[in-house]
This record gives sequence, C-alpha cells and structure tokens, in this order.
Amino acid sequence: MRALVLGGNRYIGRHLVFELARRGHQVTVLNSHESPLPDGVRRWHGDRQQPGVLTQVLADHRDDFDIIYDNTSYRVKDVEPLVELFAGRVQHYVFTSSVAVYRRSYVQPLLETSRTHNAGDPDPRKAYGVGKVECEQFLSSLYERDGFPATSLRVSHTIGPHSPLASREPAFFARLEQRLPIPIPAEGFPFIHLVHVQDVAELMASIAGNDRAAGQIYNVAGAEVTSIAGAIHLMARAVGVEPHIVHVPFEQARRAQPPLVHWFEGVGGGQIVSIDAARRDLDWAPRFGLEAAYRDSYDWFVREGRDQYEFDFSADARFL
Repeated sequence: MRALVLGGNRYIGRHLVFELARRGHQVTVLNSHESPLPDGVRRWHGDRQQPGVLTQVLADHRDDFDIIYDNTSYRVKDVEPLVELFAGRVQHYVFTSSVAVYRRSYVQPLLETSRTHNAGDPDPRKAYGVGKVECEQFLSSLYERDGFPATSLRVSHTIGPHSPLASREPAFFARLEQRLPIPIPAEGFPFIHLVHVQDVAELMASIAGNDRAAGQIYNVAGAEVTSIAGAIHLMARAVGVEPHIVHVPFEQARRAQPPLVHWFEGVGGGQIVSIDAARRDLDWAPRFGLEAAYRDSYDWFVREGRDQYEFDFSADARFL
C-alpha cells in the first residue's frame, strides 16, 4: 500500500517507517526534522504546526495514498487539515492516541469502553490526555456520520531504542552504570503497563489493508505488567548490576518537580489495559516480554544511544 507517515523521524514513527518498508509498502514521510530512513522511502519537509503547511505540501497529492499514519496530532486543529485533504480519498487514517485518555478506575484492566477524561476539561495536568480524547471523539463522529475510516490507537508507556526523552529508560541506565542511587515514590508498588516500541510499530503496520479496524479504538500494550520497583530491577538486570533504590515518602514524591519518575502511576496509582480487542481484530500479538524489551533497549543504549543524551541528576540530592 501507499502510506503517508506524519512524523517518522523519532521513536514510534521511526520504527513504523522501517516496519512498513520491511513489509514492502511504498512509504512517504512528512516531518520537520531529518533522520535516517530505509532505502526507497520518500521524505517531504514540513512543520505541521505552521498554519497552511499541510495543505501546501499535500494538496497536489491527495490521491497518492491509501493509508495515513498520524503520529503528531495532539488537538483537533491538528487533525482537521488532514481530514479535509483526504476524506473520501484514503482507505484508512490511523491516529496515535494514548492511554493518558483514561480516568482513574477501581477496576482493571481498562477496556476501550472505560471512562475517559471529559472533552474540554480545563485541568492543565490532564491537557495531553484531554487533547487526545477530543481528537478521538472528532474522528469517531466522522466515521459514524460519513464513514471516514479512522482508527485510534491508545498506546501505553513505551520501551525501546531511540527514545526521544532522556527521562525514560536512558536516565535509569545511566544511573545504574554510574552506580548512583535511584529515588522512586514510596515503595514503588504501583503497577505499570509497558510495551516495546517495535511491537507498537508492528501493530500499526498490521492495520494497512484491514477494513475491520476502521472506526475502532484499540489499546496497545505488552502482554506483561510490572511495578515501578520491578521496572528498576529489570533495567538493572539488563545492565548487569544491583540497583540502589531510595524510597522517597509519598507526600514528598508527590510534590517533586521534576517528577521522580516519568510514569504518572508513581503518584497517581497503577493502570493496566486490556489488549484483547487488538489481538482479536488485528494480525498482531506482542513479541517482547519485559525483560527482553529492556535488554533490547539497553543494547541500543550501549551501541549508539548513550552519547545522544545529556543527564542531570542534581535534583536527586534532595532525596538522598
């Protein structure tokens, strides 16, 4: 199929581009920053945050694609230009959403029908998730009204090579290598649901040509669940050291800025999601267990990733 990928130069989008090319699809990438691409992949430059850029770049290519992968939309205003350009012209539109859309729940795992944040919620702490909710609702209404073939993917916390943020596992790997203490909220018992970024890419690629996915929303996560403390131990196992974990009292951890860990579950409570729907409808199942996922991430960190990040652990001193 002829695929257009919005993003494609970092993390999920980057892995997706390589997976689509591996499967033999004809891939075009539209983004604002260059990165290595597979042979045969076409790249167009454009910063979608600049008004009119999407229309300027894509207006003459509205009939050139079968499927659109949108990895870089956060508000409805980001999605609208693509809908205007490609409604009635593409077989599929895939929107990368997030498990951040969900409200807290006493019942786990969360299903795609579980409660999400309210559209328009002004709480700045929920802004990312609320924006994704609004995009999902906009796309779902278009499918119900006009048959616009959109699929939304609620992706959980990711693990793997090319993380764009040092605060994810790169910071933990660096601390472990330097034998530095690792402060975490309280006992680190809240559970976290993770997924390897390559598993995400493979699920996304499996949607191409799958009409069953149109109009659907899917959770995307791994098959295994761990706790925050468990994740630290798994990363330490990948590095080959014993971790020195410092348990920061919850009330102190809750007020810490920047947060002690990047997982919101650390102070907000654990969350796991069901992936039964994705397993049922898509030709997909997670390939990476958690231990293998962290080993793969650390192998990349050692090969080429370590020098791509700058680390500042001075804030840890407040808790040590």
